[in-house]
Amino acid sequence: GSFKLPKIIPDNDSRPQVKCRYATIRNRECDTCSQPDGFSLDEVDNETLFFENEITTYEDAKDVITRKHLLEVQFCCQYPKRGNVTLGFTVHRDNKTIVEKGFGMFTYNFEFFPNNLYDTMVNPSSYPLQYEVGDKIYMQIEASSSVNNTELFVESCSASPYDNPSYQPTYSIIENGCTVDPTVVIFPKSHNKEFRFSIDAFKFIGLHDQVYISCSVLQCEIGNPNTRSSKGCVAPNHQNHRRRRAIETGVHFISQGPLRLRSTPESESRVTGLNLNMAFIAGCLLAAVGMICGVVMIHKFKKVAVQYQPLQTTE
Repeated sequence: GSFKLPKIIPDNDSRPQVKCRYATIRNRECDTCSQPDGFSLDEVDNETLFFENEITTYEDAKDVITRKHLLEVQFCCQYPKRGNVTLGFTVHRDNKTIVEKGFGMFTYNFEFFPNNLYDTMVNPSSYPLQYEVGDKIYMQIEASSSVNNTELFVESCSASPYDNPSYQPTYSIIENGCTVDPTVVIFPKSHNKEFRFSIDAFKFIGLHDQVYISCSVLQCEIGNPNTRSSKGCVAPNHQNHRRRRAIETGVHFISQGPLRLRSTPESESRVTGLNLNMAFIAGCLLAAVGMICGVVMIHKFKKVAVQYQPLQTTE
């Protein structure tokens, strides 16, 4: 709510100042209409909120009093209590474009596919994608560039319940060019700027029903034995961190998701059956312990209750 001041500036050089009782003046305009802390609403009904405010002109901010006429403007702001709000957003991540010296402009594309044919990617409008635990998730990372003698290398990939690379814990899928998850399958690529792989769907333990896949990628010069791509899978302590920018780019971070994970009906029924079996076994154990305790107590009672003592004899 903003209240535009009336024309109160005279024609001469004397320009009075203005101030708002409860709000802020910016560019000779009362740009807010909210009550300060400690003030209650002036009037409230079932549909609208009302705020009263007042604008006063003054000549010098240092003055405490004045003997000149002041212009005081009282006004009221009103806001409806209810309103309709529409929110829209795109879940699917757009392609990532990078500009780097020596390699020009190139774009990374991270998409999911329904099968290992990799002929038609999943429609971005169907995100977030739904998977059952154990399903195959087929992914493809592709780089497009005007430089022909380069190839794509995926250095690492990980999964997280949130789209935050620093969130912990994360689950490693590929590390240092090596597959870590035992279900990872790498498929043949159609060209050097492409990487295709799959993984069995899983779910994070806890109150997490979604997964984001994030990867660190770079482009290297084809055929050069000194590039990161030519070394392939290496141990962390054997990596050469002194990279020459003339033969490979820096490491770039890309992500895609979220994936919604749900348990299959068979797994849920197995869990339910397991819980029932555990409950039955626990009940049997409690009953057996109760019977043993009862037998021991009866035995002790009989042993204590029957006691024979010789009678005293008198001469």
